[in-house]
Amino acid sequence: MNLLFANDRAGEYPPSYYAATADLLPPQPGLRGQVTADVCIIGAGYTGLSAALHLAERGYSVALLEAHRVGFGASGRNGGQVGPGQRIEQDAIERMMGREDARKLWEIGLQARDLVGSLVARFGMDVAWRPGVLHADWQAREVAHTHATAETLARDYGYTEIETLDRDAVQAIVRSKAYQGGILDHGAGHLHPLRYCLGLARAALGAGAKIFENALVVDIQHGPKVKVQTQHGHVEAAHVLVAANGYLGGLVPQVAAKVMPINNFIIATDPLPRGTVLSRDVGVADSKFVINYFRLSEDGRLLFGGGESYGYRFPDIVRTVRKPMLEVFPQLNNTRIAYAWGGTLAITMTRLPCFARLGPNVLSASGYSGHGVALATLAGQIMAETVAGQSERFDVMARAKLPSFPGGRALRSPLLALAMTWYALRDRLGM
Repeated sequence: MNLLFANDRAGEYPPSYYAATADLLPPQPGLRGQVTADVCIIGAGYTGLSAALHLAERGYSVALLEAHRVGFGASGRNGGQVGPGQRIEQDAIERMMGREDARKLWEIGLQARDLVGSLVARFGMDVAWRPGVLHADWQAREVAHTHATAETLARDYGYTEIETLDRDAVQAIVRSKAYQGGILDHGAGHLHPLRYCLGLARAALGAGAKIFENALVVDIQHGPKVKVQTQHGHVEAAHVLVAANGYLGGLVPQVAAKVMPINNFIIATDPLPRGTVLSRDVGVADSKFVINYFRLSEDGRLLFGGGESYGYRFPDIVRTVRKPMLEVFPQLNNTRIAYAWGGTLAITMTRLPCFARLGPNVLSASGYSGHGVALATLAGQIMAETVAGQSERFDVMARAKLPSFPGGRALRSPLLALAMTWYALRDRLGM
């Protein structure tokens, strides 16, 4: 079974709030017969679209292949939060890679955030950008560490946009007794992820890239000219960029060993009276191992993400996400759920992205571990500049040593599910 087709209709967007409130692109042509290009890109999410845009603007001919529709995957379904840095804290990166490379990764993370903002502004994208992302601590003992992390970023990295919050300050913003403190990052923000993805697609098309939809890639044949085979045709290209992330399947086994697809879910309520759940229009992510994340839509709905699964089929999404939502906001017990959808993202063992050279002219970037709006956008730009001969940033990202998941493809999902169940139990017991 393929995750590309396990829970969705071929060539259709999921029934999400995002798909219902976006100006969708007209369907792009399928791939028939042979196409030649300087660069073939697999996957029309943030990574692939950003790469297509930046390559086309450099004068390269680009053929971008998407198995469904533009933004069909995680890029059109996620929580929409955009922040600086990497998915894990800087002190962990320093231990893994040393202070010098840790600083480079921090700068790359800042560049990722800034690139999103610059692209939104340059192309006039209507993405409902709102500033501010709040990290909320579930346990009182976590607050000191969270505040110390903010102090470290200010002292060692010059990042002074974080406000520390005690219990009363957090609960003044998040109308819940669940949280005991946290931080508010004024340098982060949130947006409508599918509108942003479609904005990238329009920009790439405007720059001259060609996008082929319903073009499932089934094989990559390496060589001086790489042949990318789809069900109904193929592309011959001097360079290939693999940007399929959680929907990679078995296409590139050496990446699949290090990048694990997991499913995550979001529900959207009916519009709520002002101040019911948030007093400020910020995004929120909490400290649970299986993270709860939420924000308000433009029309006042609560968009609440939570729950994970590790197989192919999605569970009952409303039931899965309603439970953690009510743990945070019991006042929503009688609120109707208007939309519910799931999607597949990709994580790595270290939670750092997986940048890999699969051959002299084949590159891959994936495994953003829930931090993909900014990092995936930058990954596309980085791969584009690497094709053009400027590989410094790609090489820095590729230096992160990413272990393979234990158990191979057959056992890694059950093992991960077992581990996640243990951490979820720790969350519930307050351990």
